[in-house]
Amino acid sequence: MNSSTLHSPKIISFINQKGGCGKSSLCFHAAGAFASRGERVLLIDADPQGSLSRGFFGSMLIDHLSASETLAQIFEPETEYVRLDTICRETPIANVSMICANHLLARWNLPEPARSLVNQFDIDTLCQRATQFDRILIDCPPNLHLCTWNALLASDFALVPVPPEDFGTQGLPAVHQAIEQARIINSRIQLLGHVITRQDRRLLIHAAFEEMLRKRYGDLIFATVIPEASAFKVALACRQPVTSSEPRSRAAQLTHLMCHEMVNRME
Repeated sequence: MNSSTLHSPKIISFINQKGGCGKSSLCFHAAGAFASRGERVLLIDADPQGSLSRGFFGSMLIDHLSASETLAQIFEPETEYVRLDTICRETPIANVSMICANHLLARWNLPEPARSLVNQFDIDTLCQRATQFDRILIDCPPNLHLCTWNALLASDFALVPVPPEDFGTQGLPAVHQAIEQARIINSRIQLLGHVITRQDRRLLIHAAFEEMLRKRYGDLIFATVIPEASAFKVALACRQPVTSSEPRSRAAQLTHLMCHEMVNRME
């Protein structure tokens, strides 16, 4: 780890108001890819569903965590300072640490967050203390409420996973608008681009939607496409990113390519 990254980890929010588009999955597997390059990665689960947390630790542990052991702690009004080491835990994957979430975060994920004068910068404040990491990846919930808004105000970049289907693409204008609104307050944030996820090349409708997305959004669409592959599901069942569980698989190769493209776009 060099001195330039020590004090300025790159912070990326994975955002889309559509559920099931692959946000948690991309976070999960991208963390493994970055970690395999020797980078220290912090994952922040900002989704009350806790899917990313369950991916590493399983539901039994995550469901029984108290608020003080999860991201919910930073939103508590009586909490003035949260030490990172009190809510951050090591995952079974080398170089990957995590701040977990569960249902206790839901009470803080309020709608119309831009109108609130409190709790807008809690994740940003937390990230400012995470100087030992190279990258911070934030998994956002499938809405544009307070947790997502917090993540955008903390982030350098926003990455939008998009399945090549009608429901997956309908909400993109609202996502773009949220990023633009966040930029008024956080001038650092940029739209890194859209990653097409969960593609099945056997389906003509998926090919048609990919073509439409590339025509409409041009270079904002990543060259790398993430397919619906069994290797990703097997990896999740093993509680490991695909780059660890099946490092020679096509799924792992595509994950590395996506992360390489992310780095190129960030630079």
